[in-house]
Amino acid sequence: MMNVSRPAVHPVDAVPMAPTAGAIDRPPVRMKDVQGMPGTTGGLILRLSQFVPALISVSVMLTTSDFRSATAFCCLVLAVGLQSLWSLSLFLVDAYALLVRRSLRNHLVVQCFTIGDGITSTLTFAAASAAAGITVLINDLDKCNVNHCTRFETATAMAFISWFAVSPSFFLNFWSLATH
Repeated sequence: MMNVSRPAVHPVDAVPMAPTAGAIDRPPVRMKDVQGMPGTTGGLILRLSQFVPALISVSVMLTTSDFRSATAFCCLVLAVGLQSLWSLSLFLVDAYALLVRRSLRNHLVVQCFTIGDGITSTLTFAAASAAAGITVLINDLDKCNVNHCTRFETATAMAFISWFAVSPSFFLNFWSLATH
């Protein structure tokens, strides 16, 4: 058997640096917030881009008289309604944090945002997929003259756009939790 040397790890003490003049007054340097995270202008824009398509989707579906004809459309209204309320509330929280210059990098806040984004995005994607399936079925059966196919397609497309806008928020928050 070959005799191999094993490396030894010796801790190195950090040499304390002498404070410079004026360094005591300044707050410690923080890493910059990644745009798209809670409390940034990118996060505010993402929340707005989640809210607007979700609101359009709910509005279009509620203006059709026969959206209750399929369970998938009812689920779409509920899921996208929840998505619009969630995005609006987080938009207001982000706007407030920007106005008072507060950081939303608190672990519990980011955890709440991540869980909420995960739940609402999963519900929105599932409901939009189900509504898309029913809309394709209605088109294939040539029942569009009886139903509001264009409105169903518009509402479903807006739900997918809203889901697409939630994904960066979820992944950024999840990444922040994983690296915390």
